Amino acid sequence: MPELKHAVNATGLADILERVLDKGIVIAGDIKIQIADIDLLTIKIRLLIASVDKAMEMGINWWQEDPYLSTTAKEKEQEQKQLQDDLQQRLEKLEAMNKIK
Repeated sequence: MPELKHAVNATGLADILERVLDKGIVIAGDIKIQIADIDLLTIKIRLLIASVDKAMEMGINWWQEDPYLSTTAKEKEQEQKQLQDDLQQRLEKLEAMNKIK
């Protein structure tokens, strides 16, 4: 019988996890360190647990723009860096031409 109980618990846990990921859950808290009513440190903690689909539905998609997590974002970052370098070179040429005149 213990095996059956274990299987029921596993199914219950899977159901709970599925609900949490489907609906999402937010855990929020603040840590504040004060001495004599003077704030020395404040840490705000916000944790969202949800599926990718639910997060995107809520407008959260930061991982798509993070070059460490997305090859598309990394390519865009490299393109922007190249464009910036090209513009810097053009600016330097223009400044050099103005000095000659």
